[in-house]
Parts: sequence; C-alpha cells; structure tokens
Amino acid sequence: MRVVNTAQAQAWNGHEGDHWARNQERWDAVNGGFDRLLIAAASIAEHDRVLDIGCGAGSTTRLAGRHARRGTASGFDLSAPMLARARASARREGSANVSFEQADAQVHDFASHAYDVAISRFGVMFFADPVGAFANIARALRPGGRLAFVCTAEAEANEWLRALAELHDILPIGGFGAPGSPGMFSLASPESTREVLASAGFEHIDTARVEAYGTWGRDGEDAADFLLNSGPGRHLTSQVDEDARIRARRKLTGILRTHERDGAVRMRSTAWLVTADRPN
Repeated sequence: MRVVNTAQAQAWNGHEGDHWARNQERWDAVNGGFDRLLIAAASIAEHDRVLDIGCGAGSTTRLAGRHARRGTASGFDLSAPMLARARASARREGSANVSFEQADAQVHDFASHAYDVAISRFGVMFFADPVGAFANIARALRPGGRLAFVCTAEAEANEWLRALAELHDILPIGGFGAPGSPGMFSLASPESTREVLASAGFEHIDTARVEAYGTWGRDGEDAADFLLNSGPGRHLTSQVDEDARIRARRKLTGILRTHERDGAVRMRSTAWLVTADRPN
C-alpha cells in the first residue's frame, strides 16, 4: 500500500482508529443525520458501482450498497481497525455487494472509469494534496460520473466544537484550524472547495450548507467522557495534569447538560454538502 498521508495513517491506525472502531455505533449516532442528504445527493441507481472515500467503519458503504442493490459499493480507508469493524459488520448483515480495502485515496491506483459514483461522509478533508487527491478520484469515475460528499463547516457552527472551545481557560485550545489549511476544516470554505474541485477536473460543482443533530451520549457526563476520549479531546487533555483534566471534565459535563433532551445529549453539526460531475 502506497501512503503519502503518513501522519493521517499513523493517527487512524493508532488510538483514533481504535476509538472509532470500538465506538462505531456512537459515531454513527453523531454523524448519521447527514446520511439521507448524502445518499440523495449522490443519486445512486440500482446498478451503480459506488466508491466510498474515507469509509471508516463502513456504515455509509453498506448504505450505498443497499441502494445499489444490483451494483457494488467499495469502501477505502487508511485505518485497519476501522476496516476490520467494517468487514465484520458487512458479514453480519450479509452485504454481499460490499467490499473494503485499506488504501490512501490520494495516490491509490484505482482502475480508470471503474465507478459511477463517489461518496464520502467527512472522509475527504485530510488530504495533503487535495487537488491531486480529487484528480485521482476523478480518474476512478466514468465520464459523467458523480461525486457527492459532506465536509465540516466552520467550527463556530458546530455545537460540539463550541462546547470544547469553552474549556479554553483549562485546556490549551488555540483554535481548531482555518479553512484551507490541512485538517478537519480544509474544505470549510465553499469558494476554496470549488477551486480545488475545478482544478482536479470536475464540473457542475455545487455546495449547499446543511445541518443535522447528532446524539453524543445518554447525559452530560456520558457525552463528556466520550468527547474527551476522542481524538481532539485526548490531544488536549494529554497536555495538562490530572487536576486540569478533572476540572475540564466537570466543566464540560455542565455545558453538555444544557443539551440534554429526552434522555440524550443532542448537538447540531453544520456541514457543506458538495456535488460535482466528472466531464463526459
């Protein structure tokens, strides 16, 4: 396997990938509100061959496979732990038209014109060379093939990030990244995203601002533990002593209790739903 996004490969094959694999249902509860919007935008037909980029534990790949019931759905990701969970879930569900492969989509040698549709739910924001990565994905699509993905909007529009930001007096929070820079917010500017996709060879590029509520836990304490054990939370708490970690957990629990509704902590996430076509 050729990898150029080495830092991402290290993260997603370490604690972050293990955490997502162990907590697949919880992360799907956080992000699953975008699935219906993504699949509708992709316009998957029953005979389509679907490519899922950054598929993680495979829930969107399996969903695509159910829509392309006479076609195929192939998920690609850097994370071995998450792919192991994806394969196990597919076997349990009897998803015969679904497959998974460990690969760096930026440089993977996809067969030309092998797919009708490419999708991603928050899996395309971490490329070191976004133009090169999307050009590689475009080559994998047939002429006229469709791209649809969901990517994170600005931090201020996501309630879970605003909750973390309120811990700035306890944890070393210096910002979550700027649009266009490598990381979660690399595609947070729709203007920059359109430039990237156009440079990669796509046309008919459209961006739509979308929102969905995700479930983060049973109550404030449960959600705070989950959030602080995730990648961003663990990175922050690893830089402070035990007393600061206790104070951060206590404060975050109180913040998240304000989001408790009907036995769950629910917070709004905001994203960009992006669609584009490979030219005929």
